[in-house]
Amino acid sequence: MASQIWVKKPLDKLLHEATGEGNQLKRSLGSGSLVALGIGAIIGAGLFSITGGAAANQAGPAITISFIVAALGCAFAGLCYAEFASMIPVAGSAYTYSYATMGEFIAWIIGWDLVLEYAVGAATVSISWSRYLVKFCEGFDVHLPTALTVGPWDGGVINLPAIFIVILMSLLLMKGTEESATVNGVIVGLKVLVVIIFIVLGWKYINESNYVPYIPENTGKFGEYGFSGIVRAAAIVFFAYIGFDAVSTAAQEAKNPRRDMPIGILGSLVVCTILYILFAHVMTGVTNYTSFKGQDGIAPVAVAIESMGTTDAAGVIHPDYPWLNRAIIVAILAGYASVILVMLLGQSRVFFSMSKDGLLPRIFSSVHPKYQTPVRSNTMFLVFVSLFAAFVPARVVGEMTSIGTLFAFILVCAGIIVMRRQMPDAPRAFKTPLVPLVPILGIVTCFFMMAFLPLDTWIRLFVWMIIGFDVYLWYGIKNSYLSDRLPLSIRNGSKTVGSTGLVLAILLAVIAFVHHAQTDGADSGIFYFSVIFAAIHAVTFGITRFRK
Repeated sequence: MASQIWVKKPLDKLLHEATGEGNQLKRSLGSGSLVALGIGAIIGAGLFSITGGAAANQAGPAITISFIVAALGCAFAGLCYAEFASMIPVAGSAYTYSYATMGEFIAWIIGWDLVLEYAVGAATVSISWSRYLVKFCEGFDVHLPTALTVGPWDGGVINLPAIFIVILMSLLLMKGTEESATVNGVIVGLKVLVVIIFIVLGWKYINESNYVPYIPENTGKFGEYGFSGIVRAAAIVFFAYIGFDAVSTAAQEAKNPRRDMPIGILGSLVVCTILYILFAHVMTGVTNYTSFKGQDGIAPVAVAIESMGTTDAAGVIHPDYPWLNRAIIVAILAGYASVILVMLLGQSRVFFSMSKDGLLPRIFSSVHPKYQTPVRSNTMFLVFVSLFAAFVPARVVGEMTSIGTLFAFILVCAGIIVMRRQMPDAPRAFKTPLVPLVPILGIVTCFFMMAFLPLDTWIRLFVWMIIGFDVYLWYGIKNSYLSDRLPLSIRNGSKTVGSTGLVLAILLAVIAFVHHAQTDGADSGIFYFSVIFAAIHAVTFGITRFRK
């Protein structure tokens, strides 16, 4: 007999939460607002910074192919998201869909995974927002003190700009989703305009010789040019696509979710894919991809803009649009702000759903009587994300966010296959075509990109998921509301959780040893932490598994 951890949330209960007295959130978003919400989360500084580095180090001019490969993985997952969102228009995104199809345990895993994607991602993006604000002010000869713009590990005291943007976006969310969507719409218009200007102005400066060879020959090292480089770059630039799934977290605030959710998810993905491919094509066309080596931040785009000009007799290029670099910084600031906004929105809505199911404390599902938003949850994350952004050193977590999102996409695609078999007659406003082919292609494509990510990224994912197992074992499994409906004999599934956790701990140790060998001990800190962490949890999960 199945234990509690495999119990599924009934579809009629989910639909009740989305309609009538079951919905505590205000329905204020139309299809246009949802498309803008998706674009707001997708187009961030990742487009401006990651593209150049991936072209220089992995794919060369074939970075456009990498964007297409990444878009295919997103498209397969997006089609599955669209069906779920039209069928189960409830806040919580992949967490809710997994709960309805694969049971509580899988739902917890994906919900905890989304915490990493949204909350930690928002903190990291706010740190980068602060860096670009400093760069923007320097353009006007205004120099902000280092002590107040970076954390203590980076040579400062506190990162005040990062705190400011987190507080500002959080207050917007507390005030109301409709107001947040209006501000997001303005920001989206601004940054899309800058992207289009870059494409239009740069097109006439494209030099076809920069595309030769279009796919540089592999250097002999895995992931450096050639086919493996294209796929590695696809896994890296996948970070730039992250965000369309956040649209599904706002399902309970859509005016007509069955119609508007598929439009918002697929519409934002289509618009951004077209812009991304054109942007990458212009970047690698106006200058050779090797010129982006060693650049970071907005530097790759700046290099491209400096190549958009006339060449004098001495062979020196004089940029025709020097002001465009400053406009790009403005677009990055706006882009990061909207990404933070949507990430904080997604995080609070995922926790809202998990709290309503009893897997997290009730505070996360408390709704303000006037604003009809989860103000307490927003406030808690305002403090948590602000503290993280203020004092934690800036680290590149694009790959970490990518692996978490790819994992979520795999479960959503698998969920469609399960749902079609278990509930073939359930009403759907949108149906994923060619099931099970499309979901299977989504699973294969996303896992393929996950496999090409560095091992240290897998280590961080495993550590985070093991911590999630701890929370579920000691709180969620004991407080789940659905468990009250089950016979006492099957309410506890801790042995299964313990067994799974034990396997994860062992895999973590194995990956840590392999990574340590590959890097010749360069990351000894990660190695020792991972081994000790794995050993402690192997004992803990082992006791949980074998106790009577």
